[in-house]
Amino acid sequence: MSNSPTDPGSARGGRPTSSDVAQRAGVSRTAVSFAYNDPAKISTATRDRIMAAADELGYTPDPLARMLKHRKTGTLGLLLPQDIAQVMQNPYYAQFITGIGHVCEREGMTLLLCPPLRNSMLKAIPYAAVDGFIVTGLEADRGEVAELRRRKIPFVLVDSEPVTDVPSVEADDDKGGYDLVRHILELGHTRIAFLIFESGPDQPNLGYRGPLKRRFAGAERALAEQDLSLTSAGVVTVEAPCTRSGGYTATLDLMAGQAPPTAIVAFSDIMAVGALDALKSLNLPVPAAVSVVGYDDQPEAEWTQPRLTTIRQPIEAKGRLAGDFLVAAIRGESQHPRQLLHGALVVRDSSGQAPPT
Repeated sequence: MSNSPTDPGSARGGRPTSSDVAQRAGVSRTAVSFAYNDPAKISTATRDRIMAAADELGYTPDPLARMLKHRKTGTLGLLLPQDIAQVMQNPYYAQFITGIGHVCEREGMTLLLCPPLRNSMLKAIPYAAVDGFIVTGLEADRGEVAELRRRKIPFVLVDSEPVTDVPSVEADDDKGGYDLVRHILELGHTRIAFLIFESGPDQPNLGYRGPLKRRFAGAERALAEQDLSLTSAGVVTVEAPCTRSGGYTATLDLMAGQAPPTAIVAFSDIMAVGALDALKSLNLPVPAAVSVVGYDDQPEAEWTQPRLTTIRQPIEAKGRLAGDFLVAAIRGESQHPRQLLHGALVVRDSSGQAPPT
């Protein structure tokens, strides 16, 4: 029902207020406040009358006023390592955010994506109106952890190292890296290229950290079993943006070398898909000429040509657990310990025996 010219709110030309609702419903402003914030203090009939009046006037509580009154925003923050445009090119985040979204829907909360501000995750923290943060891919010695502690903002670490009294969720990336590389070695490959994602904008030249560090640790264990290492002849590592085009361009460069790899180990499915695109453009059959393996088991992995061999990790479950842990931390409930999620090697069609030399 639209406001008539005699409606209190429309007479002033502004949005309806709680006083307007109280006048329309014939109750006090306190009763209106109870209807929205503590309905047990008024009768069901009174609340129904207030809500009907609010609906007629088009009234909704001012979210900023509620935030200031309750000192809660009703919003979870996801602190991102890259700008939103780049993050959303990686399907991993769509699944991860879906998991957090299930928690938000259940709790009646919203989710705020917080990309780096002026290339700094640290600078983004003070400007986010959230009740707590889910923080991805940070280590204990990073400034963001210290800043969140200083501000007493609840937070959950995802794919990080454990921090005392801070809940964390991560995948068993050490085992994932080991299983993936062992699979390639068992197929007879010794000319192996590791295709990895670049560090975030505010962490240059820090070496391999977080999930990447653990995946490499597993990879090195598998290589060592064959008397190989990351510095052995024929083993190379290439950094590229964690996007399909990043994997495509890096693979073109790799295959243009004097001794191109017979296997590409991409530590992200989206980069592996880019590698498949590049090999197709070069008319190099997969896996007859080059094997390609990925990491994550994104839905697209089952639909690539050929289908992608990869490590399956429970990405949506990771987001859901992180959301659950953060809601508990915001409520002051007992802290959750480190939660380690296990993945599995999924062998499909993109990996095969090394070609004869």
